[in-house]
Amino acid sequence: MQRITITIDDELLEVVDGLMARRGYASRSETFRDILREMIDRQSAGDLKADCIATLSYVFDHSTRDLASRLTHAHHDHHDLSVASMHVHLDHESCLEVSVLRGATGSVTAFADTLSTQRGVRHAHLHLIPVRVSAAEHTHGERSAAHAHLHA
Repeated sequence: MQRITITIDDELLEVVDGLMARRGYASRSETFRDILREMIDRQSAGDLKADCIATLSYVFDHSTRDLASRLTHAHHDHHDLSVASMHVHLDHESCLEVSVLRGATGSVTAFADTLSTQRGVRHAHLHLIPVRVSAAEHTHGERSAAHAHLHA
Protein backbone atom coordinates (compact mmCIF):
# COMPACT_ATOMS: atom_id res chain seq x y z
CA MET A 1 0.00 0.00 0.00
CA GLN A 2 1.25 3.46 -0.88
CA ARG A 3 1.00 6.61 1.23
CA ILE A 4 0.13 9.87 -0.56
CA THR A 5 -0.40 13.45 0.53
CA ILE A 6 -3.16 15.58 -0.97
CA THR A 7 -4.13 19.22 -0.66
CA ILE A 8 -7.87 19.80 -0.28
CA ASP A 9 -9.87 22.93 0.47
CA ASP A 10 -11.74 23.24 3.75
CA GLU A 11 -15.22 22.83 2.25
CA LEU A 12 -14.32 19.53 0.54
CA LEU A 13 -12.63 18.27 3.70
CA GLU A 14 -15.84 18.99 5.63
CA VAL A 15 -17.75 16.91 3.09
CA VAL A 16 -15.24 14.04 3.44
CA ASP A 17 -15.37 14.21 7.24
CA GLY A 18 -19.18 14.30 7.16
CA LEU A 19 -19.26 11.24 4.89
CA MET A 20 -16.75 9.51 7.17
CA ALA A 21 -18.93 10.16 10.21
CA ARG A 22 -22.25 9.22 8.53
CA ARG A 23 -20.96 5.99 7.02
CA GLY A 24 -18.75 5.01 9.95
CA TYR A 25 -15.39 4.86 8.16
CA ALA A 26 -12.43 4.30 10.47
CA SER A 27 -10.27 6.88 8.68
CA ARG A 28 -10.15 9.48 5.94
CA SER A 29 -7.99 7.06 3.94
CA GLU A 30 -10.74 4.45 3.92
CA THR A 31 -13.24 7.14 2.93
CA PHE A 32 -11.10 8.21 -0.05
CA ARG A 33 -10.53 4.58 -1.11
CA ASP A 34 -14.30 4.03 -1.23
CA ILE A 35 -14.85 7.26 -3.19
CA LEU A 36 -12.25 6.12 -5.73
CA ARG A 37 -13.78 2.63 -5.97
CA GLU A 38 -17.15 4.20 -6.72
CA MET A 39 -15.62 6.30 -9.50
CA ILE A 40 -13.98 3.20 -10.99
CA ASP A 41 -17.33 1.37 -10.85
CA ARG A 42 -19.02 4.25 -12.69
CA GLN A 43 -16.39 4.22 -15.43
CA SER A 44 -16.60 0.43 -15.81
CA ALA A 45 -20.37 0.67 -16.24
CA GLY A 46 -19.70 2.60 -19.46
CA ASP A 47 -17.99 -0.43 -21.03
CA LEU A 48 -20.97 -2.41 -22.33
CA LYS A 49 -18.88 -5.54 -22.97
CA ALA A 50 -17.34 -5.62 -19.48
CA ASP A 51 -18.54 -8.38 -17.15
CA CYS A 52 -20.58 -7.47 -14.11
CA ILE A 53 -22.78 -8.78 -11.39
CA ALA A 54 -25.79 -6.70 -10.48
CA THR A 55 -28.86 -6.40 -8.35
CA LEU A 56 -32.09 -5.14 -9.81
CA SER A 57 -34.77 -4.19 -7.33
CA TYR A 58 -38.22 -2.97 -8.22
CA VAL A 59 -41.71 -2.67 -6.80
CA PHE A 60 -44.64 -3.62 -8.98
CA ASP A 61 -48.41 -3.71 -8.81
CA HIS A 62 -49.27 -7.39 -9.13
CA SER A 63 -52.82 -6.57 -10.25
CA THR A 64 -51.58 -4.84 -13.42
CA ARG A 65 -52.88 -6.96 -16.28
CA ASP A 66 -50.46 -9.83 -17.12
CA LEU A 67 -47.53 -8.00 -15.49
CA ALA A 68 -46.43 -10.84 -13.20
CA SER A 69 -46.53 -13.21 -16.16
CA ARG A 70 -44.55 -10.79 -18.38
CA LEU A 71 -41.89 -10.36 -15.70
CA THR A 72 -41.60 -14.13 -15.22
CA HIS A 73 -41.35 -14.73 -18.97
CA ALA A 74 -38.68 -12.02 -19.27
CA HIS A 75 -36.60 -13.78 -16.63
CA HIS A 76 -37.01 -17.10 -18.45
CA ASP A 77 -36.10 -15.47 -21.77
CA HIS A 78 -32.91 -14.16 -20.15
CA HIS A 79 -32.06 -17.18 -18.00
CA ASP A 80 -28.41 -16.70 -18.98
CA LEU A 81 -28.40 -13.40 -17.04
CA SER A 82 -30.65 -14.32 -14.10
CA VAL A 83 -28.87 -15.90 -11.15
CA ALA A 84 -31.63 -15.69 -8.53
CA SER A 85 -34.68 -13.66 -7.57
CA MET A 86 -36.52 -12.98 -4.34
CA HIS A 87 -40.19 -12.01 -4.32
CA VAL A 88 -41.71 -10.17 -1.34
CA HIS A 89 -45.40 -9.32 -0.83
CA LEU A 90 -45.48 -5.77 0.57
CA ASP A 91 -49.24 -5.30 0.83
CA HIS A 92 -52.41 -6.35 -1.03
CA GLU A 93 -51.30 -4.68 -4.28
CA SER A 94 -47.52 -4.27 -4.25
CA CYS A 95 -44.66 -6.73 -4.53
CA LEU A 96 -40.93 -6.16 -4.24
CA GLU A 97 -38.66 -8.21 -6.42
CA VAL A 98 -34.87 -8.34 -6.11
CA SER A 99 -32.92 -10.12 -8.82
CA VAL A 100 -29.24 -10.99 -8.94
CA LEU A 101 -27.95 -10.74 -12.49
CA ARG A 102 -24.66 -11.68 -14.14
CA GLY A 103 -23.24 -11.02 -17.60
CA ALA A 104 -22.01 -8.28 -19.91
CA THR A 105 -22.90 -4.81 -18.64
CA GLY A 106 -24.79 -3.95 -21.84
CA SER A 107 -26.90 -7.12 -21.70
CA VAL A 108 -27.65 -6.73 -17.99
CA THR A 109 -28.60 -3.08 -18.44
CA ALA A 110 -30.84 -3.85 -21.43
CA PHE A 111 -32.59 -6.63 -19.49
CA ALA A 112 -33.07 -4.35 -16.47
CA ASP A 113 -34.56 -1.69 -18.77
CA THR A 114 -36.95 -4.28 -20.22
CA LEU A 115 -38.24 -5.10 -16.74
CA SER A 116 -38.26 -1.64 -15.19
CA THR A 117 -40.12 0.04 -18.06
CA GLN A 118 -43.11 -2.32 -17.90
CA ARG A 119 -46.38 -0.62 -17.04
CA GLY A 120 -47.00 -1.20 -13.32
CA VAL A 121 -43.32 -1.38 -12.31
CA ARG A 122 -42.20 1.36 -9.91
CA HIS A 123 -39.05 2.29 -8.02
CA ALA A 124 -36.67 0.25 -10.17
CA HIS A 125 -32.98 0.48 -9.34
CA LEU A 126 -30.05 -1.33 -10.98
CA HIS A 127 -26.78 -1.59 -9.07
CA LEU A 128 -23.86 -2.75 -11.25
CA ILE A 129 -20.63 -4.16 -9.83
CA PRO A 130 -17.78 -4.67 -12.29
CA VAL A 131 -16.03 -8.05 -12.08
CA ARG A 132 -13.12 -9.82 -13.65
CA VAL A 133 -13.85 -13.40 -14.71
CA SER A 134 -11.11 -16.01 -14.56
CA ALA A 135 -11.28 -19.68 -15.45
CA ALA A 136 -9.96 -22.11 -12.87
CA GLU A 137 -9.75 -25.83 -12.43
CA HIS A 138 -9.40 -27.21 -8.97
CA THR A 139 -11.09 -29.70 -6.71
CA HIS A 140 -14.16 -29.23 -4.58
CA GLY A 141 -14.19 -32.32 -2.41
CA GLU A 142 -13.89 -35.44 -4.54
CA ARG A 143 -14.46 -33.85 -7.95
CA SER A 144 -12.39 -31.61 -10.18
CA ALA A 145 -13.98 -29.23 -12.65
CA ALA A 146 -13.12 -26.11 -14.59
CA HIS A 147 -15.40 -23.20 -13.85
CA ALA A 148 -15.41 -19.41 -13.72
CA HIS A 149 -14.57 -17.33 -10.69
CA LEU A 150 -15.74 -13.74 -10.34
CA HIS A 151 -13.39 -11.19 -8.78
CA ALA A 152 -15.09 -7.98 -7.67
